[in-house]
Amino acid sequence: MSNPFQTAVVTGAGRGFGRAIAAALVAAGTGVVGIARDEEELRAVRDDLGAAFTPLAADATDETLAQDVIREHRPSLLVLNAGVAPHLAPLHEQTWETFSRTWHADTRHVFAWVRAGLREPLAPGSVIVAMSSGAVLAGSPLSGGYAGAKAAIRYISRYAAEESKRTALGIRLVTLFPQLTPATGLGSAAVAEYAARQGLDRDAFVEGLQPILTPDQVAKAVVDVAHDPAGAPEYVITGAGLRPID
Repeated sequence: MSNPFQTAVVTGAGRGFGRAIAAALVAAGTGVVGIARDEEELRAVRDDLGAAFTPLAADATDETLAQDVIREHRPSLLVLNAGVAPHLAPLHEQTWETFSRTWHADTRHVFAWVRAGLREPLAPGSVIVAMSSGAVLAGSPLSGGYAGAKAAIRYISRYAAEESKRTALGIRLVTLFPQLTPATGLGSAAVAEYAARQGLDRDAFVEGLQPILTPDQVAKAVVDVAHDPAGAPEYVITGAGLRPID
């Protein structure tokens, strides 16, 4: 498979899904600009992946950063994966500040990068992959505004795809909805809370999530959808693989 992506930007690249995505892209021959707040985590990724990985410790929600990175590095692939762990509590135990936390991180950063990609614009044939969540489809009553924030990402991608088509920019947008998994720090914390809510021990709850989705599977899914110009605009990712959303 030929590689049309010389350079990609991956947000949230220091750990979890983002780190696995960066590794898969580098393995496919793509140079990656990896963005995260934690400089030490990014250095560890660079140590693992080598010179093809350019670490950039920064706040991915910064609109000026998005514009500057696109202008300097001219990526043809954006993977918008950054996010903050939601406050895990029932609705009545949330404050507006805890409830809206993911809106100010997850949603805001996707807005910033998609907007910059359309305004610069990215070159024709470029792809923007936005990471949403299976919580959009199933709900997430213990994570405040998380499901709503991730649903907004879905609509940002849809609106941007419409603009790309209307203005003949040739930019393709794909939204991915990974299922809950204990294989990341965020997912592991959520699994523990939902298991307790249902009166189950953690192992019993995890058994109900089989087959477990891994970061490597998510990374492969990102590479696959990015390289498939005839693919669907939205996919659920589970441990069993990719499923397009009708």
